[in-house]
Amino acid sequence: MIAEFPTHRDPAFGTADGAADVGGPRHNRAMCRSIKTLRPPYQELVTEEDIRAAALQYVRKISGFRAPAAHNAEAFDRAVEAVTQATAELLGSLQVRR
Repeated sequence: MIAEFPTHRDPAFGTADGAADVGGPRHNRAMCRSIKTLRPPYQELVTEEDIRAAALQYVRKISGFRAPAAHNAEAFDRAVEAVTQATAELLGSLQVRR
């Protein structure tokens, strides 16, 4: 079951700093950096740091927080770890044809 969370269409939804998200997610420039492709031929050498950085950016993007409040830190860190592990498993399993 997927929990229902407020979205940018919900007037109660705000940005990570508590400000109203006036223009929707496209205008929240603090979280619009792209995640790099981590597979060959785009990246020949991928480090654990690269994978964790991508996982952190993903969790930041979907949670809407650059850094979580203390009461959300454990859940945030668990999510980053889970995405890091899933990404490493995915990259380790991909067969790239050249």
